[in-house]
Amino acid sequence: MFRHYHRFKLMLMAADVVFTVGLLAALTQYGGSLPRIAGRTDSAAPEWFVFLLVGLLWHALFAMMGVYELRKIPDFASQAGSLTSSHALAVLMLTGFFYFTLIEVPRSIVVCFAVADYLALLLPRYFLSLYLKHGQLGADRERVLIVGTSESGLSMAQTIIDKQVPVLKLIGFADNVPPEGRRLSAPVIGGIEDVPRLVQEYSVAVVILAFPENRGIEARSAIERLESLPVRIYILPDVLSLAFAQSEVERIGDLVVIGVREPLIQGHRRVAKRIMDVTLSLLGLVIAWPLFLLIWIAIRLDSPGPVIFVAKRVGLNGKIFDLYKFRTMTAGTENAQADAAKAPTTTKEEACRVVYKTKDDPRITHVGRWLRKTSLDELPQLFNVIKGDMSLVGPRPEQPFLTECYDHWEWQRLLVPPGVTGWWQVSGRGDLPMHLNAQYDIYYVRNYSVWLDLKILFKTIGAVLKGKGAY
Repeated sequence: MFRHYHRFKLMLMAADVVFTVGLLAALTQYGGSLPRIAGRTDSAAPEWFVFLLVGLLWHALFAMMGVYELRKIPDFASQAGSLTSSHALAVLMLTGFFYFTLIEVPRSIVVCFAVADYLALLLPRYFLSLYLKHGQLGADRERVLIVGTSESGLSMAQTIIDKQVPVLKLIGFADNVPPEGRRLSAPVIGGIEDVPRLVQEYSVAVVILAFPENRGIEARSAIERLESLPVRIYILPDVLSLAFAQSEVERIGDLVVIGVREPLIQGHRRVAKRIMDVTLSLLGLVIAWPLFLLIWIAIRLDSPGPVIFVAKRVGLNGKIFDLYKFRTMTAGTENAQADAAKAPTTTKEEACRVVYKTKDDPRITHVGRWLRKTSLDELPQLFNVIKGDMSLVGPRPEQPFLTECYDHWEWQRLLVPPGVTGWWQVSGRGDLPMHLNAQYDIYYVRNYSVWLDLKILFKTIGAVLKGKGAY
């Protein structure tokens, strides 16, 4: 919910180190040589060592004390409180270090540095909080719909309004039984059954479920209705009795919300996965560019039409993206499955039974059959990986019309980015029926690790060489 602030967090981290070290350098320049070993006038400790020590100490201590927590960034009072205690501890640790290592530092410089540095670090936080509340970011706030008008829901609405949370804009409530005789801080714009429509109509990005515990069934129903929409879902603690697999606790003002649709791969795991994806994809492109050229020429000679086929696929949290593949079918026939599923005479049940893949599909070209057998048709997806739409390893990128057939449990596969290869591809590929593919994808989601990614990548080499199930 507060990911908007990540760039501001990095700016504050850099500013803290630069301001602190710069101020210390200026004071030592004005006050004379700073570090000197006690009792030895001919021996001075290097200034760069003290500057490096201060920079590392300030950064590490502030990070451990929660100064850079994203939720605190827009609230100057929270920032000032964390900074005050952390800064005082940092100064005490620094002076203690000087004392025990016998490095002499003029007291006047220590006092001037402590006061000036504290004020210097407060100022950017104050102006940043003003900017976030009244500046450009306010026009790009995420729209919030609160489902349920319980006491916690009303409190959440009032918190968003009173505290002017910079990243959130309250659209209204959705509930079938709004409280009587209560003045609401936002209008009730629909019932619980209207939530999917309201999300799309008002471009809602965040849905907060605020049901009392005795309405847990309605909360569960609301979650299932929202599974197919690219929206983040949070639950106020009134419904802690609900079971959810992946959650993250955050604070909005003085209230706590629980995210049940947060991305599964976050923090250092996300950074590690992204580094591996980009590094290996760039390496693959450098090595395979002659193969790209040969495939390009072969497709051109084999059949008329574009070389690259662009298909709509469903990615992380249900977002649609353009997937790139070498064209393996006669031009204009690639979307026959999706078109058949969208036909006016086709029921939802019939659409869900559309054949996923067949071995003897007459639409496949001669070159296309070879490309599919070797999986070389998927090479252009390396560009999707570099763009961030996909990962090298993950659940298969699903066609939008097939996601309409998902049961609510199948949407778990969208908690991680789709992959060029995945657990189901190395466990049978196209020979597995669709419902078993879902089970393999969800196994990957629930057991993700970097080591599992590496295992799948190595097994993919064997699966491609065997060519089993690839058509």
